This record gives sequence, structure tokens and C-alpha cells, in this order.
Amino acid sequence: MELFSPEFFQALFAIVIMDLVLGGDNAIVIGMAARNLPKQQQKKVILFGTGGAILIRTLATLVAVYLLKIPGLMFAGGLLLVWMAYKLLTDEKHDEQVDSAASFWGAIKTIIIADAVMGLDNVLAVAGAAHGHPILVVFGLLISIPIVVWGSTLVIKAINRFPVIIPIGSAVITHTAVTMLVHEKFVVNIIGESALIEWGLSAVLIACVLYLGHRTNKKKVLEAAKNAA
Repeated sequence: MELFSPEFFQALFAIVIMDLVLGGDNAIVIGMAARNLPKQQQKKVILFGTGGAILIRTLATLVAVYLLKIPGLMFAGGLLLVWMAYKLLTDEKHDEQVDSAASFWGAIKTIIIADAVMGLDNVLAVAGAAHGHPILVVFGLLISIPIVVWGSTLVIKAINRFPVIIPIGSAVITHTAVTMLVHEKFVVNIIGESALIEWGLSAVLIACVLYLGHRTNKKKVLEAAKNAA
């Protein structure tokens, strides 16, 4: 993949979309961790805590990029991403409780640890979309992290107002998963390299994930109505 080629920007777009969709919980973590601190300290906590979280996530993603080069791991990662795409559609809103820290450094530690734990899915998704190019990881994070951190409230409101954003995000993750699956070395040896096969499989798998997600959510609604009756 050449720098600034159409494929480069396609992968960059996928990374930004996945960062936004999978990073919505960051605002909740940051807000809850810093809510009991004096206002003059809250901005500093957000700045330092987010900076630490960005550093750890960047390093983790770069490591994941190289780990995915190990035979078989890219295929396994692709399968995991398909599951993540399905869970994104069916999981109810997160209600993780993040304790508010009483001290400046305590709040920063809380933000960094919580982000590291909650960001594992994001790390894998971005590493898969980067296709082994660390520069894509850096570009994607530089573009999306400021939006997630300072515009995360707007992102959450947009998701609530336009629920279609979630299926779109799920479709992007599924397509990334297919890309990882078909570019695994032993898969290439079997089916070769074919854009037609890749996009065809992507369309089928996206349709399956969206259908299963819709069916699961519909089942949950019916069960809730039955229990309420």
C-alpha cells in the first residue's frame, strides 16, 4: 500500500470510523473519574489522563500491528473482529461504574487504566485496518483521538440521535475482518488474491452480521415485553 494512495485513505477512513464508534465510552470514563475534583483541576486531569491513555493505546496498537504478521494471528484476529461487529449491534449501553478519584494523580491513573482495559477491541480493530503500516495507526489516532476526547459527548449524542451510525460502524468492522481473513497467507494460497472475492465475501458477511444483530435485538424486545406483561 503506497502512502496517500486510494487504499491508504480507505484504510484511514476505516480506522477513524472504528475509533469513533468503539471509543464512545471514553467520555464516560473521563467524566466520572474527574467529576469530584475542583474545576480548575478537571481540565488538567483530562489533558494528562488522556495523554497517558493515548500513549499506551498507540504503543499497544503498534505492537498489535507486528503481532498480526505472525502466521495465523491475522486470521484469528479477523474472526474476533466479526464477533466484535456482532456484539456492537447487540450489546446494551455500558453501565460500567468508574469511581471518582479524590486526588489529581488518582484521577489520571483511573482514566489511563480504564481506557487501557476498555480499549482492547479498539486496538485490534485499528491494527487490522492498518494492514501492517504503523504510519496509518499514527495518522488514524491523530485524527480520531481529539474528536473522541473533546468531541465524545457530541459523538454519543449523534449515535443516540442517529442509531444508524452503529450498524455502519459494525459494517466497517466486518469489512476490516474480511480483509484480515482473506489476506492471511494460507488463505491466499487457497483462493489467491481477488478483489471480487474479498468484496463479495464482505457483502455476504456484513448482511449476515446485520441480520443476526437485528434478530437478536428483536428477540430481546419480545422477551422484555413478555416479562413486563
